[in-house]
Amino acid sequence: MSSPVPGTPSLLRAINDRAALQALLERGPLTRPEIGTLTGLSKPTASQLLSRLQEAGLVVLDGIREGLPGRTAEVYRINPAAAYVAALDVTPDRIEARIADITGAIVGEHTLPTSRRPGGELVERLRAAIEGAQPPDKLRRVVIGVQAAIDPSTGRLGYATAKDMPGWHIADVVPTLSSGLDVPVDVENNVNLVALAEQAHGAARGHQDFVLLWADEGIGSAIVLGGRMHRGATGGAGEVGYMPTPGAPTAREAGRYANHGYQALTGGPAVLKLLRSYGVRGQDFRQAIANAVRAAEEGTGHKADDARAGLRDIAARVAVGLAAMTSVIDPGLIVLTGGVVLSGGETLRELVEHELHALTIARPQLRLSTVEGNPVLAGALDLALDTVRDELFSSTVPTP
Repeated sequence: MSSPVPGTPSLLRAINDRAALQALLERGPLTRPEIGTLTGLSKPTASQLLSRLQEAGLVVLDGIREGLPGRTAEVYRINPAAAYVAALDVTPDRIEARIADITGAIVGEHTLPTSRRPGGELVERLRAAIEGAQPPDKLRRVVIGVQAAIDPSTGRLGYATAKDMPGWHIADVVPTLSSGLDVPVDVENNVNLVALAEQAHGAARGHQDFVLLWADEGIGSAIVLGGRMHRGATGGAGEVGYMPTPGAPTAREAGRYANHGYQALTGGPAVLKLLRSYGVRGQDFRQAIANAVRAAEEGTGHKADDARAGLRDIAARVAVGLAAMTSVIDPGLIVLTGGVVLSGGETLRELVEHELHALTIARPQLRLSTVEGNPVLAGALDLALDTVRDELFSSTVPTP
């Protein structure tokens, strides 16, 4: 039986420093008395703490706050220039970059259009996207969201072809990119990053166990168990687009990475084709779904009836895959996002929930995503900031 670790002065200082920094992050600028109250520290200890954090470059003065007559108090805040991080969302058509300081404030954005056969090396393209966002200083970490997954056993990109992710099928992807960009890099599946954003800011906030379904041009999911992302042995947990599904061709007939399984039934192109068979039109699947919802809610006659039938058919297809996931994972919550479900809004969500509950014993709650903007970038920034803050907030006390 191991002995408890003694609370050494350096360890206690590190704990106090982290508590103070967390309070400043969550509440904004604070005075020394306010920091002392929030952390339970005495005035002398709070003063020593602030001096230590100023010396480390993590905290700066933010002016004076007037108090009672004749009394003022210095205000402190997190130094935004203490570190910068970058988030990238990589697709076959573009690389979207976003830069944030250590407080999470966005300080730069850029979109680099690419083609499916882009010129230049991968590192050059990623660097161009980052430089286009004009980071104010050297980056501390970069998190890249991709439509694929890193296999931890090989270090190579999986669940995507060279056509899907040109230039990415190289050995030791993460170390290669870290060396080429001269900054620590993490590469994460884009749907996993969306789930992190939902857990931090959106529909899954406060939930330790949930499934997120991304239904768009392509289909994917993310699985969070016990508050942690479940990635699987090869990094492919949640790659449900390839899941065999009744009524769809399998990999045996179509090919390993061809259009088959759940993707062939519920991906954007399949949904558009389905709605057109019901007489619903639209330039793309998002517009067609929105048109179907509008016709179903506002119209009368056979066109409205056909639109309702088309939406029920979509819901049934989505529910079949969700039923398989529910029977294995038994989540209490399923978050729906992506163009297919978000274009259908609450109308389609209710239909999917009704169909799912008709298929399963468990009846998980279904919610639509509430994260605004690009959720891949939001999740990537969260991951980068959490990592860097953990590093910085643990570095204020020298190692004995």
